[in-house]
Amino acid sequence: MGRIRGWQRGWRGLRKIEQVELQSIVMWHTVPWIFFLSWCAVPVGLDLRHEPTAQLLGWSMLAVAALQCVQINRSLRRLLDHYLGRGPFPHRDLAVMLGLCAAGLGLALALQQVDGVKGDVIGLAILFLITPYAEALGFAVSIPSFFRHLAGILVVVAAGFAAVGASGGQVAALALLVVGGGLVSLLTSRCGAWTLSVMWEAERARETESRLAVAEERLRFGRDLHDVMGRNLAVIALKSELAVQLARRGRPEAVDQMVEVQRIAHETQREIRDVVRGYREAELGAELAGAQGVLEAAGIDCRVTGAHDPERRLPPAVQAALGWVVREGTTNVLRHGDAETCTITVSVTEGRTELTIENDGAPETAVGSGGSGLRGLGERLATVGGTLEHASADGRFRLTARVPLPEPGTAAAHGPADAAPLTPEARAS
Repeated sequence: MGRIRGWQRGWRGLRKIEQVELQSIVMWHTVPWIFFLSWCAVPVGLDLRHEPTAQLLGWSMLAVAALQCVQINRSLRRLLDHYLGRGPFPHRDLAVMLGLCAAGLGLALALQQVDGVKGDVIGLAILFLITPYAEALGFAVSIPSFFRHLAGILVVVAAGFAAVGASGGQVAALALLVVGGGLVSLLTSRCGAWTLSVMWEAERARETESRLAVAEERLRFGRDLHDVMGRNLAVIALKSELAVQLARRGRPEAVDQMVEVQRIAHETQREIRDVVRGYREAELGAELAGAQGVLEAAGIDCRVTGAHDPERRLPPAVQAALGWVVREGTTNVLRHGDAETCTITVSVTEGRTELTIENDGAPETAVGSGGSGLRGLGERLATVGGTLEHASADGRFRLTARVPLPEPGTAAAHGPADAAPLTPEARAS
């Protein structure tokens, strides 16, 4: 049971694209063995004649067929990595697969020549013997090259069986089986690998969009800081230079210039604090709009719902605390789990406001091993009398913050930040 739980945790810790790739690999590992049992081992094993030569050739062919399954399983990861552009061309794996395929077909021809099996069971064996090699070709080469290789196998099989005395109808049936087996192998390998390739491209595009969203936010902060610092620093430089010149001439105006420099420096400090505070304690409406933009840029469907009445306002302290909840919750959605949807809801009732962030990412990774970010949020909310709760159920993670509102008419209920609306929709109205 402990090992099973470990597998479950490992599975849930994978991204969805990694889960799809692992599931596909398991399927590709399993399918050759299913074909081996149903097309080769069971029919040939039951219909082998009891002569020593037939027994020797038949069981040797089955052993080679089993080795083909083992080899395709061993080389599958390298073949897939080559198709996805993550590894070199698997020359050695294809050579081994071709050798095993040739050995199996040679034993099948010998078995046909000695009439070692009853009926037309040898056709099923041929159908399987080309399948592992065709599957490897489906990963490794282009579609035109695949059909050229398949045509070569078809010619060899048809010529070989005609040489050992097979009838024209039997040769034609074997040719159809070779074509059918090749097409089945191509579909099971190439189609799944192509789907994985498209999904990995979409995943890389999503990661790029996320990085671009972060870079855009950094550029915005840099522009704001430059706008504040650029002019003031230029004035400080000019006035400092003027003060130096006046001081060298012994003019008392130098003191006035340095007093002005001091005043501008203090003003610059205040403006920088305002810029940083705008990012650290932004209004709730701006945080909700920013969270929606960043999540949607990362490919996550985000819906923001709540109070649309522009007259409903929140005190500055409450907005700052809930703004931090939105930031940390958005960071968790991006950093942990693999969410596809996220819903942010703000509701204001008599005496209390509630903010809920719910997503379908991995719940146990969203909480983390102790959740230092969530602990920090709880401490921030505690300063305004609020509480923070998190829970996971049915594959969804929910973060809920509740903050009591001050009584109308109190000092805490008014302030400059009261002009900020609750949601992006109200903010735009």
